[in-house]
Amino acid sequence: MQSEPAKTHGPAALPWSDLQSFLAIAESGQLARAAQVMGVDASTMGRRLRRLEKRLGQTLFEQSRSGHLPTSAGERLLAQVRAMQRAAEPIQRQPDAGGITGLLRVSVSEGFGTWIVAPLLRAFTAEHPQLTIDLAATSGFLNPSRREADMAILLARPRSGPVVSRKLADYSLRLYANPRFLAERPPIDSVAALAGLPLIGYIPDLLYAPELRYLDEIGEGLEPTLRSSSINAQYRLIAAAAGIGVLPRFIGDASADLVPVLPERQIRRTFWIVTHQDTRRLARVQAFQSWLIAQVEQQRERLLG
Repeated sequence: MQSEPAKTHGPAALPWSDLQSFLAIAESGQLARAAQVMGVDASTMGRRLRRLEKRLGQTLFEQSRSGHLPTSAGERLLAQVRAMQRAAEPIQRQPDAGGITGLLRVSVSEGFGTWIVAPLLRAFTAEHPQLTIDLAATSGFLNPSRREADMAILLARPRSGPVVSRKLADYSLRLYANPRFLAERPPIDSVAALAGLPLIGYIPDLLYAPELRYLDEIGEGLEPTLRSSSINAQYRLIAAAAGIGVLPRFIGDASADLVPVLPERQIRRTFWIVTHQDTRRLARVQAFQSWLIAQVEQQRERLLG
């Protein structure tokens, strides 16, 4: 009697949570990072992956120094799961009767998140009380293309990756100092007068974006001697009369402890909204994006001065 061939499971017959976990690992490249995206611990992600591989009878990832790389079987499954994800989007976009729910993780720069987004966020949370929001306002960005965040507000438009981007707003920066610091020194009426003065800025080898090299645009050869990876720490140092530094105008102009230095020397930068192409139409993502665009439009004068 001839035995029947072993049965394999197609993606549609597998638990959707396992397939979503597989997708998160494939797109983030690391199991621990994927666990953060899915809101579970790494052991749960590992268990889901092992269960999925056992049911399929295939190894889906190879482990390398850089993380988890899909095998040929993993690549084939990835194409199928992405198609399933796109097909599920219309359902995911519809909020239930109780309103928008789930987790929304937004990555923003420390200054923009602290000084612009955080003070306004109460209105959005009041409108969507069942939505959990992670505001990752740090010296660095989470990567939407790797599903580290649902949305990121970046300083440059991404040139590649499975993401969709649009311009949010321009903003201006300029030099600031505490009046007490200026009173103890000769007048600063030119860039040349900055030579030899304590300048405050970013730590060069910890810059998370080249757009943060501000002093280069103020004057050639200017280098910070008091450095921090945090824009809020830089603000505190400038406000404490420790030196002169570049700040966004939405920080510098809002402080009673600061005055502009060489106000004609201004720098212009742009914020970009970036979302993953597979999740950008989710109700929670669209709701936050629409709200943020409207809020930033009202804050345009603060951003540009």
